[in-house]
Amino acid sequence: DVEDADETDEAVVTVRRRVSWPVLVSTTLAALLVCGLFAASGYLLWQHHQTADRQARVAEFSAAARQGVINLMSLDFNNGDADIKRLIDSTTGQFRDDFEKSKNDFLTVMKESKVVTKADVKATAVQSMTSDSAVVLVAASSEVSNSASDKQPPRGWRLSVTVEREDGQPKMSKVEFVP
Repeated sequence: DVEDADETDEAVVTVRRRVSWPVLVSTTLAALLVCGLFAASGYLLWQHHQTADRQARVAEFSAAARQGVINLMSLDFNNGDADIKRLIDSTTGQFRDDFEKSKNDFLTVMKESKVVTKADVKATAVQSMTSDSAVVLVAASSEVSNSASDKQPPRGWRLSVTVEREDGQPKMSKVEFVP
């Protein structure tokens, strides 16, 4: 039995001696390369997720600005109450407060002048964005008719629309006309 144990010990020593430094270095480098590839794959997946999330927010804020501008600039005196309610529902903050305070005067002028406006948004572009707000540039046109004239030629508008998230919904909080 002692001879068998000595032979086994010699075999282990022989196997250990046969593993040379080049093989050990190659194995280590291969393991590091595999770990590096896993890390790079993880980073690329994270980047993809970030890009997809950003694109979704751009689409969401652009759609809210587009609809908000249509609500603001498409009004019909025949449906004034519903149009104003739709506009107020798509706004938030000080913009909403100011509009709610003046809605009755606005409705009176609309009905007396028999104003009908129809807006068309040509393009939107997000200028800046956080997770809960964005400034969206909007190019739109509108056609206006009222009691003074039947139909006027379309007018072009450039607007800077601030959109903020309120209760999970993006809504207009500020509108500025851009020269």
